[in-house]
Amino acid sequence: MDKQKVIVGLIVGNRGFFPSRLCQAGRETTLNVLQEEGLGVVALGPEDTEYGSVESLSDARTCAELFKAHRDEIAGVVVTLPNFGDERGIANTLRLAGLNVPVLVHAFPDDATKMSIDGRRDSFCGKMSVCNNLYQYGIPYTLTSLHTVDPDSESFRHDLRSFASVCRIVGGLRGARFGVLGARPAAFNTVRFSEKLLERSGITVETLDLSEAFGRAAAIAENDPRLLAKAESIKSYADTASLPAEGLHRIARLGVVIDDWREENQYDATAVQCWTSMEEYFGVVPCALMSMLSDSLSPSACESDIAGTTAMYALTLATGKPSALVDWNNNYGDDPDKAVIFHCSNLPRSLFVAKPVVGYQQIIAGSVGVENTWGTITGRLKAQPLTFLRVSTDDFNGTIAGYVGEGNLTDDPISTFGGYGVIEVPRFQELLRHICENGYEHHVAVSPSLVADAVHEALTKYLGWDMYYHTA
Repeated sequence: MDKQKVIVGLIVGNRGFFPSRLCQAGRETTLNVLQEEGLGVVALGPEDTEYGSVESLSDARTCAELFKAHRDEIAGVVVTLPNFGDERGIANTLRLAGLNVPVLVHAFPDDATKMSIDGRRDSFCGKMSVCNNLYQYGIPYTLTSLHTVDPDSESFRHDLRSFASVCRIVGGLRGARFGVLGARPAAFNTVRFSEKLLERSGITVETLDLSEAFGRAAAIAENDPRLLAKAESIKSYADTASLPAEGLHRIARLGVVIDDWREENQYDATAVQCWTSMEEYFGVVPCALMSMLSDSLSPSACESDIAGTTAMYALTLATGKPSALVDWNNNYGDDPDKAVIFHCSNLPRSLFVAKPVVGYQQIIAGSVGVENTWGTITGRLKAQPLTFLRVSTDDFNGTIAGYVGEGNLTDDPISTFGGYGVIEVPRFQELLRHICENGYEHHVAVSPSLVADAVHEALTKYLGWDMYYHTA
């Protein structure tokens, strides 16, 4: 997955007893802004309806047929109102098209110096009527930050970028395929999840036993060129100066297996049982391989936490950037709004201050031997803003739930091992109380962008999940 171009359908609302000519300029302006923001557009032209707008049932059918012809491309719909607009025509278009994608409702502002019958838009009022009809039709929709807004303004452009993220999240999670390598570690009841609830939201989860992976790894010939290629990719990805040759060889073998497994099953993201069977019976940790996957925008979560994978993938879809799964791990002195986030680690390279180092898993090396725990990615996370997200399957209430918010990675001094950073979150103690009172896991996904608005909108309004939005 890359930050793919989002294609939207455009509906230009019109209402005959308001100035229809406004739809001509309004359509052109909106089209230009959409294209300048990198969005592809499917829209009626002036040859199809008056000014390419929608007013009547006939117009709605024409637009719906166009949208249906591009069903596999359209990720969202933008409704723009250069004048009051016909609320029935817009609602009928969406119902007849049957796209089931996010919808953004936009209204042009009036010019207070042009309020005669020939110049006033009344889009301010028309937007309420459009939303009323969409609500009646059961069609969910997203609003712009301002009730009416110039489409060429930064405010509207920001709304479009957020809406594009919403479209990527919704489209990406519906039909996502996740692979789990290995059973959930017995010591991690915290990462239990419901495959059925995820499937109901369009997310398929499939498994592969570790014994099969180890068997496939053993069957790879010593002279297989894929082993050398994988080893070289690991060496170029991170500092492997301390990594023993045998450790690199084992990691490469496992990497070839994971690559084949992912490609064969077309997985968008994965989760891996990272301890302690992997170390005891194969002699490595999979962290470096998982880090490389996450850094290439195919998230991989540890400890078989597929709900954590879901959160990572949602953030990656929203931002087009790598995401990581970390522990809410330590207090930071006596500052109530700061904490240390940490993993052993499999965090993606692009989140670190400097090129990370391949080390060994210090937590379990004492029990299984240092020689069997090579493969972690260690270093400090960059100071930058981030969005955090936790997704969990709530079996007792039959829903998917979670929380989302924003904070900052800081440059406060800290010295430890693994992958780590200091995070600052406004009203952090309230968030921690919410996490504990609602029984959420200790894992949380993070991504270096501020996209909490889009994530919350996508997961609640369009996927129907029960998400808490932690704000400042």
